[in-house]
Amino acid sequence: MSITKYIETQPLYNITKYKSKMDYANCAVSFTGSARKHPYDQEKLLLISDPFSSHTIFYEFRIQDIVHYEDLPGIATDTGENLLMVKLWINKGSLGLKYEPFEVDDPIRYMNDSELLHQILKESDIHKP
Repeated sequence: MSITKYIETQPLYNITKYKSKMDYANCAVSFTGSARKHPYDQEKLLLISDPFSSHTIFYEFRIQDIVHYEDLPGIATDTGENLLMVKLWINKGSLGLKYEPFEVDDPIRYMNDSELLHQILKESDIHKP
C-alpha cells in the first residue's frame, strides 16, 4: 500500500493543544529576577529583582517552596555581560526574606522616603564604569 493511500483513508482529527502550564496564580506568587546560589545555605537561593538598577532588591527563598519556574529573556550589558532571568512561582504561605536598602533613622526611611539614599545611589551610578 502506498503512502498516498494511508493519507486518503485515515480520518482527520482536530488537534487539541495540550495546556502545559498550570494556573499557578491559585497556589503561588511569581517573582522575577536573576537567581543566584545562596552563599552558605544549599537549601535556599537568592533572587536579584533588578540586577542593574541602583535600588536592587534581593529575595531569599527556600528551594523547596518553588512551585514552578520559567526562563525569561536574559539581560545584556554594554560590556557583553549576560544575566539569565527567571520567573519563580513561590508557594503561597511560605516564608521569604526581602533585602532592600534603607536609611537608618527614626523611623527607618526606605527608597521613596530618603533623600540621602537617593543621593548616595545616584552618585554610585555616576561612578560605575
